[in-house]
Amino acid sequence: MTTPTPLAPVAPAAPAAAVVRGRRLPGIGLILGALILAAVVSILLGAEWVPPSALLDDGSFGHAILENRIARTATAFAVGGALALGGACLQGLTRNPLADPGLLGLNAGAAFAVVVALVYVGATGLNSLLWAAFIGSALAAILVHGIAAIGRDGATPAKLVLAGAALTAALTSWTSGILLIDHKGLEVFRQWQVGTIGSDWGDLAICAPFLVVGALMALLSAPVLNALALGDDLAKGLGRRTGLDRVVVGLAVVLLCGTATALVGPVAFVGLVVPHAVRALVGPSYALVLPLSIAAGAALTAIADALGRVVLPPTEVQVGIMTAVVGVPAFVWFLRRGRMAGL
Repeated sequence: MTTPTPLAPVAPAAPAAAVVRGRRLPGIGLILGALILAAVVSILLGAEWVPPSALLDDGSFGHAILENRIARTATAFAVGGALALGGACLQGLTRNPLADPGLLGLNAGAAFAVVVALVYVGATGLNSLLWAAFIGSALAAILVHGIAAIGRDGATPAKLVLAGAALTAALTSWTSGILLIDHKGLEVFRQWQVGTIGSDWGDLAICAPFLVVGALMALLSAPVLNALALGDDLAKGLGRRTGLDRVVVGLAVVLLCGTATALVGPVAFVGLVVPHAVRALVGPSYALVLPLSIAAGAALTAIADALGRVVLPPTEVQVGIMTAVVGVPAFVWFLRRGRMAGL
């Protein structure tokens, strides 16, 4: 009888947690470092250099400039963080790596509502336009979900994408048609459309409650998005109510992206590129992707806004243009590196 040859001992594999930590910690440090750098650059950089010591001189011109830049930096942080967090939620919700806040027609809905408010309601104050843009974004998202929910399968990711694209095309056409026959408010709309970071604490205070509630809802949805990433069937097997989960996450996205769009106008590529950059640094777990997307989106938007003040002096380039300038090369790089193949 042949004696079986004993198997050679197998070396134990490196603990997965240690490998993950080794990848995540440098990424977290890089993102937080970028956030601190963005705050410094955004406050100090501009058409006129003002030393930080000017903050100690209450009556100086430099003090007034720095106060203005601090408010502007806070707005950029709020908007960038909201758009990046909303984009990460949308990509998880639809399981579509190309999803961004415009997917549900939020930008198109906000633009259409602003034009209607300018032309037919006679709204001129910023507060009125803020509320019009927010309501337009919310109604567009509700309409997209309602259209996608028609049929036996409900609001599947593919149907959400198609409904969002169709509604965006329709609203964009209606917006252009209104502006062609009535030029009232056209210049105001054009400025809003390219995305402009303001420095008014009052505007930020109006939007802050919506942003805070939306951020909390989104951050608490990390387990939901991790489950949905496995597919609806497995998510249901884990006890998730996928229909209700999608409504809750969708509401968080509306609060975040609708409010951010209302505050400064459409800002491109933040919600698309930032979540992919974060995943490349720290992995796919939404428990990390969501909070770090806030930090990375805030940093990107603040730096883009600061660069927009100095690239073409004495004029400023709007932040929506600058984020597109930065975002397009990053988007191409991610495609070439194959980092957008999945979520």
